[in-house]
Amino acid sequence: MRGSKMPVIPDALVARLEAGEVIAYPTSTLPGLATLPNSTALDALYQLKQRPASQPVSLGVHSLEQARQFVDVPSIAEALLAAFPQGSLTLVLDALQPLDARLGGSRVAVRVLAHPTARALVERVGPVTATSANASGVEPLESSQAAGAELGLAPSSILEGVCPGGKGSTLASLAKDTSHSSGFSVTIMREGVVPANEVVSWMLKRV
Repeated sequence: MRGSKMPVIPDALVARLEAGEVIAYPTSTLPGLATLPNSTALDALYQLKQRPASQPVSLGVHSLEQARQFVDVPSIAEALLAAFPQGSLTLVLDALQPLDARLGGSRVAVRVLAHPTARALVERVGPVTATSANASGVEPLESSQAAGAELGLAPSSILEGVCPGGKGSTLASLAKDTSHSSGFSVTIMREGVVPANEVVSWMLKRV
């Protein structure tokens, strides 16, 4: 938008991420928790969220081009994401090489972020985790400041922003399937802001 300014990501916050720490940030749905996708940082994230290691988290990216360093992005994935509001879908795709199991291993969930602050973050530091800013089983708050504070994060580890709240992104697994004329099938793993039937309907129209 003309005249709009890209949010500035503080150097101190970038340093915290690079040191393996967790930061809170706003997204177009719920506040998120970001770490860089490495083992040390994931240890800190899972400890903070009290999340079982058997439950993978997704990666937030600036674009599908950025995601291609980790996952194979078929053309149907590009078309599917383009059919719905940016940030409303998270797609599980095949990893180029198996990643940490806490990122899904051979199947990695990727979300193209929409919130200007979140986009500025991943544009500067690269892909980060995109999991809700709450302890497992606790209802997430609507501002990244409140969510981060509830988790005990220092103010310097929080990118401020108010989120719409409500449902998170819809999580859909896109897998190769020769029984479909498109060569792919979709499975809704978690219904969020995009109703499951709308995603399925879109896929059926591709036949």
